[in-house]
Amino acid sequence: MARLILKPGRERSLLRRHPWIFSGAVQRVEGDPGLGETIEVRASTGAFLAWAAYNPTSQISARIWDCSETTRVDGDFFRRRLQRAVEMREATLSPSPAQPVRLVHGESDGLPGIVVDRYASTVVMQLSSAGGYRWRDTLVELLAQITNPATIFERSDSEVLQLEGLPGSVGLRHGDKLTGAVRFQEGGIHFLADVERGQKTGFYLDQRDNRSLLRTLSLGRAVLDCFCYTGGFTVSALAGGAVSVLAIDSSAESLAAARTHLELNRLSGAELAEGDVFHMLRRLRDQARSFDIIILDPPKFAPTAALAERAARGYKDINLYAFKLLRPGGLLLTFSCSGGLSRELFQKIVADAAVDAGVDAQILRWLGAASDHPVALPFPEGEYLKGLLCRVAAKA
Repeated sequence: MARLILKPGRERSLLRRHPWIFSGAVQRVEGDPGLGETIEVRASTGAFLAWAAYNPTSQISARIWDCSETTRVDGDFFRRRLQRAVEMREATLSPSPAQPVRLVHGESDGLPGIVVDRYASTVVMQLSSAGGYRWRDTLVELLAQITNPATIFERSDSEVLQLEGLPGSVGLRHGDKLTGAVRFQEGGIHFLADVERGQKTGFYLDQRDNRSLLRTLSLGRAVLDCFCYTGGFTVSALAGGAVSVLAIDSSAESLAAARTHLELNRLSGAELAEGDVFHMLRRLRDQARSFDIIILDPPKFAPTAALAERAARGYKDINLYAFKLLRPGGLLLTFSCSGGLSRELFQKIVADAAVDAGVDAQILRWLGAASDHPVALPFPEGEYLKGLLCRVAAKA
């Protein structure tokens, strides 16, 4: 068995159960482990620390499977981990067959770099770690047994694969071939997941609770939905009684999907506009437009902490314009899905934007991913989706 030996004093994060070992913490590797191979991790003293999947090409040299020396990382290990993750969703969510759900959420479920979503009878697996790639066939076989789906489709094509030195891998892995987008329901609203070509695994399941919240806030209000993608927030606002929604996205294909969602739910009152959100916000300001609710759900500006400073400018710009476009008493739902941006920095950016916009604003609540996207306590990096519900104070 190959071994990874840490530098003196670098075992502290592992003792706190953090699941990553960065290359700078590695003193040496004994043996010649292959990509994704399970290796022993030991302190400089020789004390056993963990079993981990090795990746010599990544800044994260190893991702922890388990910290018990008696554990065997084999097919039974993955069966137990997958079964536990699925049972936890069933216990807390009681999802119906038509309700989409994240069944496995990577490190937070003890399965680093492994994500599994279910849309109706279709299961989508997304791998982003060398360990996940090495155990792909086993994972597919076990998912077929545990979830009994009609289809298992792999969507391992995220940006992080480049950082991990892994090739993309997309295609049917089990069961029936897909014949189009997968239809599902969310709180009585009908949606389609483009499993083969859509973002992430076909839909943004992490925003489910925030779409539900918007629905409760939208009655009688004029809404601006920026970076609307396929219209999840737009449809939810109209279903909640919004009088109008202006939805903006730079992708004509995404807007076409949004139009399909509106038709599917027999909803009207939306204007779909193709264009760059930054430019469109400035144009709306120049036109003296105003809105009761604005949603900012941009793509990832800062995939790593090293890019956070550069991304901060983009986040501030869109929030600045949003505050200028909100009517007194208006609501802003603003998000960052950048794992490299901390909660504290995101709040500071939004606060600075409000000051520069010349408005007084309050945080009504913090927003985050739905409960089937848990965050392990020792792994704060797992809290990638951060959001704020803010209210612009009415003038005295």
